[in-house]
Amino acid sequence: MTAATALNRPVGQDRWSLVAVAGMLSFVAMLDMNIVNLALPDLARGFGVSAETAQWAVLGYQLPVVALLLPAGRWLDQVGARPALLFAVSGFALCSAAAAAAPWAAWLIAARLAQGAFGAVLFVLMPVLAARSVRPELRGRAMSVPATLGPLGAVTGPALGGLLLDHIGWRAIFLVKLPICVAALLIARRSAPVGGGLRLPDRASLGDAALVGGAVAALLLALTLSPGAPAWLLLTVAAAPLTVLWLRRPGGRPVSSVLRESGTYGVHGAVLALASGFAAMRYVLALHLQLDDAVSATATGLTTLCFPLGMGLAGPLGGRLADRFGARPLATLGAGVTALGLLLLVPLDASWSLPDIAWRLALAGTGMGLYGGPVQSLVMTAVPPERIATAGSAVQLARSLGFTLGPALATAAWGLGGSDTGGVRAGLGLAAGAAALAALLLARHGRRTARLAPVN
Repeated sequence: MTAATALNRPVGQDRWSLVAVAGMLSFVAMLDMNIVNLALPDLARGFGVSAETAQWAVLGYQLPVVALLLPAGRWLDQVGARPALLFAVSGFALCSAAAAAAPWAAWLIAARLAQGAFGAVLFVLMPVLAARSVRPELRGRAMSVPATLGPLGAVTGPALGGLLLDHIGWRAIFLVKLPICVAALLIARRSAPVGGGLRLPDRASLGDAALVGGAVAALLLALTLSPGAPAWLLLTVAAAPLTVLWLRRPGGRPVSSVLRESGTYGVHGAVLALASGFAAMRYVLALHLQLDDAVSATATGLTTLCFPLGMGLAGPLGGRLADRFGARPLATLGAGVTALGLLLLVPLDASWSLPDIAWRLALAGTGMGLYGGPVQSLVMTAVPPERIATAGSAVQLARSLGFTLGPALATAAWGLGGSDTGGVRAGLGLAAGAAALAALLLARHGRRTARLAPVN
């Protein structure tokens, strides 16, 4: 019995415990993607390596996640849901413990590469668990749980990481996730449907991962290195043939087929755009407050926590409203509110107080809370049950690409905008523009759906 089959059986009783597992894993996976950034100076000093080498503690996790998301979706369509979930959670936790115990940099990087591979499986499983653990009429509410807790983990990562680094040390940032992983593992063992087994991924999937990873690596290098040397932008050219080659392979064709048949190209574009805007804003704002305004790490963390506070309050409301009024209107409204909040941040200058920034972040976070669950429900309900894992992997790829590319795009915008407030405003303007683009794409998807609807 495959993961898709097990999770698509008629639900006699809503399994909210599995929805909770999806939310917990979404939180720790996104937390892990962001909490390590603060530890890079400590890692460089502790291991006696350069900052560029230490950066691979972050890239070593992010690149496998992006590269393996789509192959993980294909693999999950072929294996049992319960063993895949237990395997991925256990592997993720063990790799986190191995990273905390690293005696040298090469050990740490290897552990992070392996953890990113398990993280890719978790990212695909999260929406599948939430979508298929409850009745269809409750799906929007269920999808809001991982969709809200994931970005919450991303935003709270820096604040939590700062506290751990100041009081315990860098190894604690890898260990802090273990209690949540253990709790998720215990709940999954008790609640996940029994059936199916595991199998090794085929060679074609590994080739697909190499092509996708190569394309993403080329984009990241080009964007991060171009402010100092614009010639690096030429590296983006290498991403195009790698992507085209992947789309012509067996791994890329099912994904393009799902997007074409479901008509969700625009929705996936919106997911990528809004994730990029969110990541760009977080990156620019944290650097500006700490480097330009000399705000303490604690004050910066408390200010940026207004974003997840807005998300946490609006997330459950967004799921309930989506179940009542439809996923597409709520997703569009949420993206629009986020764009408004980010747009109000663009005039940022030295005269602003922290509360001036905080209420704008809370407004943007409220929009993200309204948007998160409905947009995932919009995608999951547009595909046939047997393709849900592939659809979930495509959504997570779009989101992970956005989170990965956002800071790189912000770095490029900051460099083009000049020093001081010009660069900050350019980065925040990029974030607001990306959110506005997401709202437009979702609104256009609604008009396209209406045109394609059959006439009774």
